[in-house]
Amino acid sequence: MAEIKDPENTIIVELKGGPVTIELLPDVAPQHCARIKELARAGAYDNVCFHRVIDGFMAQTGDVAHGNMEKDFNLGRAGTGGSDLPDVPAEFSKLPHDRGTLGAARSMNPNSANSQFFINFKDNHFLNGQYTVYGRVISGMEHVDAIQRGEPPMNPDRMISMKVAADV
Repeated sequence: MAEIKDPENTIIVELKGGPVTIELLPDVAPQHCARIKELARAGAYDNVCFHRVIDGFMAQTGDVAHGNMEKDFNLGRAGTGGSDLPDVPAEFSKLPHDRGTLGAARSMNPNSANSQFFINFKDNHFLNGQYTVYGRVISGMEHVDAIQRGEPPMNPDRMISMKVAADV
């Protein structure tokens, strides 16, 4: 596991294969970082599926309304919801969408990010300046690479849990 420099701004996602450590970037996207930590601390991401996983592109998850595989799960609706909290406005930066970066998923409206996010499997620079980058995987990327592919996957993988490192 990578050295955690700032436990308050690091999240640990437990996947089937093992832990994924993500360093958040509050200096770049403070509202997005605050939102993911708030939902993680509430346990909202636990058991949420990866509903859109495109080989050579990215793995998307975080639909806390429809993606929880232990609570009223409907794979057809996964990816259509967010949280009960208000949407987060875009916090675009010059940071590129490189392999392992965390991006805020949203609708066509740039200010519609809520709870969903994606992790880039490769450098996806065509997304630069269009989606908020607010974290990067610092260890466990091999577990992200192993996530079941599909839109949606036939047997989706899930985030077993997500915790803020300061709370572990």
